[in-house]
Amino acid sequence: MSGQFPRYVVFGEALTDMLRQEDGRWLAVPGGSSWNAARVGARLGVPTAFAGAVSNDLFGEQLDNEGTAAGLDGRFLQRVDAAPLLAMVVSQHPPQYFFIGNDSADLHFDPTRLPQGWLEAAEVVNFGGISLMRKPLSTKLVAVAIAAKAAGKRIAFDPNFRSMAATADYAETFRAIASIATYIKISDDDLIGIFPELNPAQGLATLRTIAPTAQILLTRGAMGMTLFNGSEVVEQAAFKVFVEDTVGCGDAAMGGWMSSVLLHPTAKNAVHLQLSAATAALAATRAGPYPPSAEEVDALLTQRGYASWLVR
Repeated sequence: MSGQFPRYVVFGEALTDMLRQEDGRWLAVPGGSSWNAARVGARLGVPTAFAGAVSNDLFGEQLDNEGTAAGLDGRFLQRVDAAPLLAMVVSQHPPQYFFIGNDSADLHFDPTRLPQGWLEAAEVVNFGGISLMRKPLSTKLVAVAIAAKAAGKRIAFDPNFRSMAATADYAETFRAIASIATYIKISDDDLIGIFPELNPAQGLATLRTIAPTAQILLTRGAMGMTLFNGSEVVEQAAFKVFVEDTVGCGDAAMGGWMSSVLLHPTAKNAVHLQLSAATAALAATRAGPYPPSAEEVDALLTQRGYASWLVR
């Protein structure tokens, strides 16, 4: 790895999904919302890092190796002597899962160990996932986000709400990040979980009062996505593809959106949504949290009649 620092730095959790198979065995699949989004950014050609901590065992090694293979800057990944964070997925249809992570590696992330000078080089700093529901990690990450905002960096936020991990003070953490965010990706399910007393439309309206200057991308799976940017509203239909599973599709949408913003800063928001939707669609064609390459995304766009993304 050269001395150049990444433009896109994603903070949060990397974990291992333990998927129960039909025969009763368990399949270990590396994942985590933040780690997934970071891998997407790297695969699409953005200098990217995942900033988080993983265990010093086979689970951590797999996350480390697959992150490196995707092109992530390994200087930001911390290996610690602690247990791995596991998501025990008892059933995928319907989803039934729980987390095992008491004093696990992710909680031992130390922002003071980040490479000196990283913040000066970073352009978009990303937060979200269950990392913002897990103390003391959430406290550390809110402090990093505030410092990054003060340094003039753009803050990206994907709450990826999970009720199983939510804590009593999550609403305060959510507001702290959302209020300083430049970009927020959120789903109808997120809105229902974060604002349980409101319907999704009311939840979205509340979010827009919390983050009045943020660009908010509302994702609705097969029903497409909508970007709200002040008075501008941009719609993008979902790409119709064969769906293997939807694991990591939201993370891919986030990584694709931020990649387009960074690689094509003068492009219209409609273009950014095309890339986001295409990236999410390709993630759905593979089992697990698949990060498609720039060439795969470009091929899907051109096949469906959109302009080539690579030559913009």
